[in-house]
Order: sequence, then C-alpha cells, then structure tokens
Amino acid sequence: MHYPFVQALSGRRARNQSTSCGTLFALTVCSSPVWAQGEKSINELRDALVALAPGDVDPHEAELLSVTAHTMSRRLAREYGVHGDPAIHNFLINIGAKKRGICADYTRDIGSRLKEFHFKTLVLHWGSAYAKESDENNALVVTARNQPFQDGIVLDGWRRGGRLFWCPVKNDPEYEVGRRGLLGHLGGYLRTGITAWKEDFQETAWLQDNQSPVAEPKRRR
Repeated sequence: MHYPFVQALSGRRARNQSTSCGTLFALTVCSSPVWAQGEKSINELRDALVALAPGDVDPHEAELLSVTAHTMSRRLAREYGVHGDPAIHNFLINIGAKKRGICADYTRDIGSRLKEFHFKTLVLHWGSAYAKESDENNALVVTARNQPFQDGIVLDGWRRGGRLFWCPVKNDPEYEVGRRGLLGHLGGYLRTGITAWKEDFQETAWLQDNQSPVAEPKRRR
C-alpha cells in the first residue's frame, strides 16, 4: 500500500532548491537498486508504525517519520564519513581521526529533525542498551500515544553504518539480556526474550520538548 503523501511532498519540494534531506535523497537515487531496497523498508516501517495503534496513528505521520528517518540515516553516514563497519568508525573517533558518528550522534541528529514535525499521533523516546558499558548503544524508539516504551519500535542508524535498522523493541535480536560478547553475537546463546533496551528519560524529555536541537550531546558509543 502506498500513500500519496510522499509523492506529493517530493513534487512540491523538488521545485525548491532548499529541499529537505529526505526528499533530495529520494530524488537523486530513486531509480537505483539501493533506493528500491530502501523504499521497501520505508513502506514496511510506515505500516509497522500504523500497526502500533490502528485507527489512532496517522498514516501520513507514519510515512513522514519513516521517510525522514531512513534518508537522514544515510545522509548522516555520508556526513560523518562512515565507510564499512561502524565499530571501526567508533575506533577512529576514539583516536581522533574522525569527529562524529557514534550511535548517540545518529540518535540526536535524527531525533532533532523528527522532533521538528511535532507529531500528534507518534511519540519519540530515547533508548539505551547496556548504558555506560563498552558495548552501549543508543537509538530512537517510537511509540503510539500513551503506549509504553517496551511496545515501541527501535530506529537505529548506527548499527548498519547508515542503513536504518528498525524492529520492535521486544524483538531486537542483537540487544537482548544475556546476549553479550562474541559468542552471543554469533548466536551462541539461549534466547531470554528480555530486551536490553531501556528508556533514558532525560534524553526522552529533550526529544519531547522545545529545547534547541543544538544542545550539547552526551558522548556515548
């Protein structure tokens, strides 16, 4: 199912040289296999967001959020200079060879853009997995109104080096309690069914208020 919202939005903004990053990206790569793969993920995320609360979540908001998150994620990877494994990019940041591109950078930059839309049927949250540990990850979590954090959907730009990863919080196979170390990430563990994602309420408050998006971010993995 395709909503006409994105097509109309792209048509209007294509005539404006100050077009947003999402529309510009779509216009420049829409004929490529990469865009075809991205469009599938965009449509599936849109539908998953609507399914959070059918009849309550505005499909136009769901599509706008999905398009923006996907295109921002790829754009940021280019701006950060990410090439290949994001863990290597983190190492380059740690030795001073790169300046930005850790998971918190993706989360804050994508979140800064999304909060500008003032969604009425979707809510932005900041999620942290294994906070303050060496394998900490941060990502956006989106819920419908009045839904708990654990029922939301993770949006992670860092994990795939700019190719947006998303899934229900409870079903994230890479961030589950008990999945630690090399064997865990290779599948050598028993599923616990308990997510490692927890809400960072301080950062969530930033996402949900009118604070300037240029606030100094926490330095995290």
